[in-house]
Amino acid sequence: MKRSQPTAAKRAPRATEKKPKKGGALVGSQTLVRGLDVVEAVASGATNLAALAESLDLNRSTVHRLAATLVEHRYLTFEPRVGYALGPKLLELGHMARDQMSFPRVARDYIETLAVSTGDTVHLGILDDTRALYLDKIAGSRRVEIRSRIGDRHPLRSTGLGKALILDQPESRWRELYEIENREGNRYGVLLSTWLQRMRTYAKAGYALDLEENEDRIRCVAAPVRDATDSIIGAISVSSAAQYMDDARMESIADEVRSTARAISRAMGWRDDASPPLRVAKRA
Repeated sequence: MKRSQPTAAKRAPRATEKKPKKGGALVGSQTLVRGLDVVEAVASGATNLAALAESLDLNRSTVHRLAATLVEHRYLTFEPRVGYALGPKLLELGHMARDQMSFPRVARDYIETLAVSTGDTVHLGILDDTRALYLDKIAGSRRVEIRSRIGDRHPLRSTGLGKALILDQPESRWRELYEIENREGNRYGVLLSTWLQRMRTYAKAGYALDLEENEDRIRCVAAPVRDATDSIIGAISVSSAAQYMDDARMESIADEVRSTARAISRAMGWRDDASPPLRVAKRA
């Protein structure tokens, strides 16, 4: 007796026979974004499923699935009674990214020397849309806490480094950047007219100041770094407590900050004759 063959209706579908759902690419992108959101939430301090679910507005099963995949691929780690933490894969990628970014690598020795010379904290950053992105930080020898981290994004209008990054931009763009902060609800104690006058002075001098505008009792002096096209590609800043940064000292170290920025610029292909002679700025 011949065994009957299963009908088409009863045959289990093979994996290769499945058709991709409409909008599958969008679903995949959404999963990727959610996975990245989980990593960022853990970096911000969410260490368990409850905290992650609340932070991301997702159910626990979805968060668990995403987190488990990230743990499997070493982007996160998990320990019972401790929770989730950033994994070694991110450290590996961070080192690789840093090595591949020539600007931080070239600047490193110069900013280390500047930190030793001044005794203050030195930052290195680039323009990231409407923010200053900190790529490196060398702590100073003074017992002063500068609350910043590599990877932080700070306002352009209130930080010395941020202002240095936009010294070449037209005044119309300065106005836009100032107003963007207002629209985002960030309060600022400097009037637009005063800020624009200061920016004009800084642009002529080739360096910028933070007069306790971004953080109470913290001041800094910053200067732009240029490349072979004479374009600003980044900036460095020296930051310290106001007690170590009165007006006289800010003016006295401005040349050293500017000279260090010029040295980094030369290492990045900039030529000294690419720009007119720099003039010392007075506080606006």
